[in-house]
Amino acid sequence: MDNKITIGSRGSKLSLAYANKVKNLISNVDKITGNKIKIEVIKTSGDLFKDKKISEIGGKNLFCKEIEDKLIKKEIDIAIHSLKDMDSIETEGLVIKAYIERNDPRESFVSKKYSKLSEAKNARIGSSSRRRELQIKLMNQNIEVESIRGNIDTRIKKMENGEYDGVILALAGLNTLNLNHHAKEIFPIKDFIPTAGQGIIAVQCRNDNENIKKILEKINHPQTEVCALAERSFLKTLGGDCDTAVGCSAILNKETIELSAQLFSDDGNKVFYVNKSGKLNEPKLLGILAGQDILEKSKGNFVKKR
Repeated sequence: MDNKITIGSRGSKLSLAYANKVKNLISNVDKITGNKIKIEVIKTSGDLFKDKKISEIGGKNLFCKEIEDKLIKKEIDIAIHSLKDMDSIETEGLVIKAYIERNDPRESFVSKKYSKLSEAKNARIGSSSRRRELQIKLMNQNIEVESIRGNIDTRIKKMENGEYDGVILALAGLNTLNLNHHAKEIFPIKDFIPTAGQGIIAVQCRNDNENIKKILEKINHPQTEVCALAERSFLKTLGGDCDTAVGCSAILNKETIELSAQLFSDDGNKVFYVNKSGKLNEPKLLGILAGQDILEKSKGNFVKKR
């Protein structure tokens, strides 16, 4: 392969850290290819409309669409995404060919004022998703949850400037940018189930690009892939939209996958749980069964959107 290989990525510090991680992984398994890689920064709709809620401007895939478009047009060869930002229905002609070893998927509480979320009183807490909003209100009803947008460092700065008394941030992002010292509290997954795919870098390419597919297969992390497939299969079965408040987490336990999920009713007043185990070699089936189970439990309170 004589031509440069171009990786498409968002321009945030976190996204570029992910892109460089993938570049280095490729270089480690194939130094010749690694020396030919360049990273191209692509602005997405999610980056352009920072003053609006995600649900108001398109929801899922908002940070992926423009990158995927360039991939389809062959303007780039590889796309880097946070798996949690991707739609559970894969874009036609594209495939996720590598799941990078998962970072810590847990959520964290960042605050100058409080050491624990439970201590907050009449506090303004910044959150970027309805799921987080409803989850933290289960833990502490004596707070006001307000929408917050921007990159991780921007959100931390807003909290430090006094615009918010605290913010909820994914620990994976803090770890990657060496900002985890800001985390005052880290929530156990059983108490605060993260969004599906949290902490996973997804590496996408065109399905007909056999050379790139072979390269990406070398950096794929099989255990992370199993968990990702189970979580995404659950989401797809659920048929939610950008306003659906749902958490989903899969972990491996020897030869089984253990999936736990939490779904809030459409009005946000009720919450439903499912915990299910399945075979290591059948992650998609586990996701389907768990999705069907929680749909049955939430019947009359949650309506499939697609």
